[in-house]
Amino acid sequence: MKRFGATILDGDGLRLTADEKAFFRDVNPFGFILFARNIETPDQVRALCNDYREAVGRECPITIDQEGGRVQRLRSPTWREWLPPLEFVEAAGESAARAMYLRYRVIAHELRDIGIDSNCAPMVDVADAQTHDFLRNRCYGTSPTVVATLGRAAADGLLDGGVLPVVKHIPGHGRATADSHFDLPRVTALRGGLDTHDFAPFKALNDLPMGMTAHLVYDAIDSAPATLSKRVMDVIRNDIGFDGLIMTDDISMKALSGDLGTLSRTSLDAGCDVILHCNGSLAERQLVAQAAGEMTDIAQKRAERALMKRKTPDQIDIAALDAELEALLGGGALSH
Repeated sequence: MKRFGATILDGDGLRLTADEKAFFRDVNPFGFILFARNIETPDQVRALCNDYREAVGRECPITIDQEGGRVQRLRSPTWREWLPPLEFVEAAGESAARAMYLRYRVIAHELRDIGIDSNCAPMVDVADAQTHDFLRNRCYGTSPTVVATLGRAAADGLLDGGVLPVVKHIPGHGRATADSHFDLPRVTALRGGLDTHDFAPFKALNDLPMGMTAHLVYDAIDSAPATLSKRVMDVIRNDIGFDGLIMTDDISMKALSGDLGTLSRTSLDAGCDVILHCNGSLAERQLVAQAAGEMTDIAQKRAERALMKRKTPDQIDIAALDAELEALLGGGALSH
């Protein structure tokens, strides 16, 4: 298999330009990610996904942030609208695990229908009273055990629907009191608390194919942000036991300071497998791709293992799943 570029990249619009096609052909990114600016109609998204795959000459993974709630790129009236995860879980009560499975099985159906075969979920950060508003209602709960159970249900729903899950934000973002899109959160908790609380759901889900890093500092481990920290990556690999493909969170987020090329190289040197770069110019994508280069041998093996977990979706009756969801949540779980 041809060596993948150590990047996941995006495009500017609804279809690829000639320059974008040529660039992607040359650097062969592992995969791509879609945003709202890339989405108009089902047929258009299918055509865009075909553009990406034709550019690299293979069935590359195409991912998206479709958590439901505030963070979902596919929206009504064409696609379903979902309650934020925390509200959804609260509404489901004792049926939360089944409801989460159904939620993400339906999401997987919608994604696969338009050519998307990966989703940046489940998000198993554990919420607490101090969790920043940008994250809190995206969480599944305040108990590590409950979060792990619901994360497993979400991941199973995606996998059964032929969509690769990306567990995030490894090793845990729940204690962040700042929005890492704009600032660098700092966590002062002692290591013991991190292990039993924040890191526990990720350990329970350490068999998932892909994970996304957290842009924050754990004072108990290192003074460097997790994405750039070999010490944190050692915790992820050795203590949490996660041996799937690890992508950075968006390398251009303001939590990280420095030029994109240096940040990309530092992340890879720390132990990340692939750089996720979003919402930049073509010149910035070129800079990141040049700095990242090709995957290492071990990253390539992890990437190939992840892709082997893509499967043909099981046969389901979507209307029946919708009806079951509505019954579990007493109506209002989603709209069409």
